[in-house]
Amino acid sequence: MGWHHTALVALSPPTLVTERLTLTPLVEADAETMVAVFDDERMYEFTGGEPPTLEQLRSRYQQLAVGHSRDGSERWFNWVVRLTDIGRAVGAAQATVAADGSGAEVAWEIGVQWQGHGIASEAAAAVVEWLEDRGVAEISARIHPDHGASAAVAAKAGLS
Repeated sequence: MGWHHTALVALSPPTLVTERLTLTPLVEADAETMVAVFDDERMYEFTGGEPPTLEQLRSRYQQLAVGHSRDGSERWFNWVVRLTDIGRAVGAAQATVAADGSGAEVAWEIGVQWQGHGIASEAAAAVVEWLEDRGVAEISARIHPDHGASAAVAAKAGLS
C-alpha cells in the first residue's frame, strides 16, 4: 500500500522503544553527546573518514533535523540510540525514505565500546519494523563486503 506523499511529508520520527533501547528523534543539540560516541577511529575502518569534530557533527545534525532532502525526493528519519536503563547515548540509527514511501535505506552507527552486544541489531530491527508498519516495501542497507558484523546486523533485522 505505501505512504501517500502528503502523509509522509507531515511525519516526523517517533521515539522507538525496544527491550533495552530507546531511540529518540535526533536534534542538533545531540551533537554535544554524540561527538564522544563517534570519537574512535576504529569506527571508520569500513566506511572511511575520521571522527567528526563537534562543529562538523552540529552542522550535520542541523541538516538532518530538517527531515528531508532539498529537492523533496527523500525523507530523513534519524534517531539517537540510548541504553534505556542508564539513558546513555551509544549510537545512531537512520532511515532515508523515498518521498512516495516506496523504498528506504537504513543505517546504524554504534560506538566502539558498545559494539558486540547486539545493540545495532536491536536498533536496526526497530527501525525496519517501524518502516514495515508504515507500508515501506523495499528496505535495504549498504554494507561493505568485508564487514561481517554489519552483514549480521542486517540479517537479524530481516534484510537479505
